[in-house]
Amino acid sequence: MFAVCTLCADMDKKKLLQDVRQYRYAHEHEILKEFFDLLTIPNVSSDAENVRKNALFIRKMMEKRGINVRILETEGNPVIYGERMSSDSRQTLMFYIHYDGQPVDPSKWTDSSPFTPVLRPGKLRAGSSEPKPMPLPGAGEPIDEDWRIYARAASDDKAPISALLTALDALDRSGREVKNNLKFIFEGEEEAGSTHLLSCLKKHKDYLDADILFMCDGPVYFTGDPTLFFGVRGITSIQITVYGPNTSLHSGHFGNWAPNPANNLARLLASMKENSGRVTVKGFYDTVVPLSELEKEAIHNIPKCEEDLKKLYGFSGTEGSGKTYQETLQLPSLNINGINSGWVGDQARTIIPHQAVASLDIRLVKGNDPDDMVQKVIAHVKNQGYHLCDGEPDQKTRMAFPLLARVEVRENGYRASRTSMDLPICRRVIDSFSGYFEKNPLLLPTLGGSLPIYMFSDTLNIPIIGLPIVNHDNNQHQPDENLRIGHLWQGMETFAAIIMMEDR
Repeated sequence: MFAVCTLCADMDKKKLLQDVRQYRYAHEHEILKEFFDLLTIPNVSSDAENVRKNALFIRKMMEKRGINVRILETEGNPVIYGERMSSDSRQTLMFYIHYDGQPVDPSKWTDSSPFTPVLRPGKLRAGSSEPKPMPLPGAGEPIDEDWRIYARAASDDKAPISALLTALDALDRSGREVKNNLKFIFEGEEEAGSTHLLSCLKKHKDYLDADILFMCDGPVYFTGDPTLFFGVRGITSIQITVYGPNTSLHSGHFGNWAPNPANNLARLLASMKENSGRVTVKGFYDTVVPLSELEKEAIHNIPKCEEDLKKLYGFSGTEGSGKTYQETLQLPSLNINGINSGWVGDQARTIIPHQAVASLDIRLVKGNDPDDMVQKVIAHVKNQGYHLCDGEPDQKTRMAFPLLARVEVRENGYRASRTSMDLPICRRVIDSFSGYFEKNPLLLPTLGGSLPIYMFSDTLNIPIIGLPIVNHDNNQHQPDENLRIGHLWQGMETFAAIIMMEDR
């Protein structure tokens, strides 16, 4: 009897997938047209006027699907809340997506503009402007799954909005009854640190009761298989300024004698990591919460991608002391984002610079506190002999201390989060999601990127699972951000499968 029930359930899943695909085949051009219209609205977090235009456009998209929508005002950008309730439901699913995007430098985009989406017949080749943009095909003309859409937020994070809402279209058109209550929360400040999200969640907590929250952000695994992630790393960031003379000096007259802050900063940064990549800051790994046996097993079952990644991004040596890519994501990291001192290239000049600056981010895992990790780095700087200034050093301070530095917290950041795969609702999600595709979903204990999951877990006390849909090579946060169209289509199917999950 059990085998018969399992077979029937599998057949139902295949039929659902077939229905979603048939809807998509018939409406590909409409789906892309709506998506392109959304992408043309600038959405940089700091551009409040245009971010609000995004919110109003998305509200109309939601209302078109029978979703009851409210704009939740904050002291910053608005949060969009929506719900579509079922009288027969005993289970509520909530979906989080952010609709704001990273800053843009239009001069760095290849033959296109960040907010004028273009279609290319494939991924841009490294160092090339090929393949060139092409017009969107007319109705009835075929659309290749390997074509790519280039625009800011094409992947991060407007693609899930399109895929989720069009999945609802497909389910409605198929005649299926959606028996789960659905709630939606779309944020407009994620790329600016979610400054006002926590207060918004607390203020409107009564709306946000749910059995599970899906965080719809980030890329699927490198194999392209459907992916679930159960945690994300947290983040905080700092800026270190090392001071030298009170003005830049002639390197001929003062080289070998005056202190060079660029040299000193390089030594300071090098002191923070071994050649293997292990961070040498005292206590950096002390508060890491170990993985469970189930989480370790999940990592073991993830296909190895290291050689493909090295080939894709053009390097042969790695950090991590032989750990796999996924194993390295389970530990906190200390990363140099950039270094600035003096001038280089055509502007290079023979000087000793007056200061050197480095921006760093600290990616956190479960158990790490952002303030504590920053203080550990600050203690390390002091242990290297530096006197720390609160601001620009005055003459008295310069004359009193040979090594001067300033450490500024640039982003207060947030903690990491990780939901246990052993929870009954998580097992139900995994079981419900399995059987739709050729391969069962890959289960990632932690995604490499950072999301404000802790705000939801602390405020709402509900399990949280990540549901990514976009391609891993999407140039997230960079010029030429892109989305492979096949991932948008698979995203529709992914959301349809989750929306229809059983409440048993």
